[in-house]
Amino acid sequence: MCAMFDWDDLRHFLAVARNGSTIAAAKALSVNQSTVHRRIEELERRIGGRLVIRQPSGYKLTEFGRVMLTHAEQVESAVKAFERQAAAGDKPVGTIKMTCPVAISVRLLNSPLLASFGARYPDLRVEFVITDKVLDLSTREADIAIRATAPLDQSLFGRKIAETAWSVYASRAYLDRAGAVADVGDLDRHCVAVYDVEQHETKAWLQSVAPRARVVARCNTMTALVSAARSGIGLAALPTTIGDDDSGLMRVLGPIPNLKTRFYLLIHEDMKDAPRVRTLFDYIVDNVHTVQRILSVRQSAAEAL
Repeated sequence: MCAMFDWDDLRHFLAVARNGSTIAAAKALSVNQSTVHRRIEELERRIGGRLVIRQPSGYKLTEFGRVMLTHAEQVESAVKAFERQAAAGDKPVGTIKMTCPVAISVRLLNSPLLASFGARYPDLRVEFVITDKVLDLSTREADIAIRATAPLDQSLFGRKIAETAWSVYASRAYLDRAGAVADVGDLDRHCVAVYDVEQHETKAWLQSVAPRARVVARCNTMTALVSAARSGIGLAALPTTIGDDDSGLMRVLGPIPNLKTRFYLLIHEDMKDAPRVRTLFDYIVDNVHTVQRILSVRQSAAEAL
């Protein structure tokens, strides 16, 4: 095992690797050329291998040096991140990766809620990961999530922040062709597009109220379900936040009693005390009534705050 070395040794190694000579490295670091020589030699002695070789055109990395350069750059990135956080102290700073379903992303992005967050916390940046896939918070695929399903993982920390009812929708073209829907009993004679996600309650509801309805499409994303309904192939049960906002669809039945989507705000328990993540989490919780208006009912962006 090699002896411990000073971070400054790596700084000088990186400067030589990037500038190609000890003279240029010394200028970049504002030190003497002899200091660069001494630091490189000391680093090589401590790790027991040659990092650079001198050539007429300047300094060139050895094969070992090229391998170590990658690790040195990783150390540099970590040190810079450490310095930024140390300078900030407990002040939240950095990027928060937030994931949410495709269907609600537009509502969140178009609301003033995040703009207000950015104005209050200028050193924090929210980066959206928009997907219907359930990302793994434990492996940092995202830092914080809004999900339309209750958490089953005991390592997740969070709370319900909103809910939305479901109704039945269709395009005008479909209704002109197939006829109106007066009540639940009419569903049996219609074509339907089904949200074919495992254990989703809309499947059970449709099967119970319209067992003879003709299923013309099975969709495993909300985006696909909306597209199917808009295309005119049949009826579709949709969250009112989505169906009511779509100009290509008409609500024909609902809201459906006891059929709701509940939205949960979640972080991994390891991130509960991370200032940047907890700041956004607490901000959303503190503004939960605004979030409910964004996610639960039809409203314009101007009404969101």
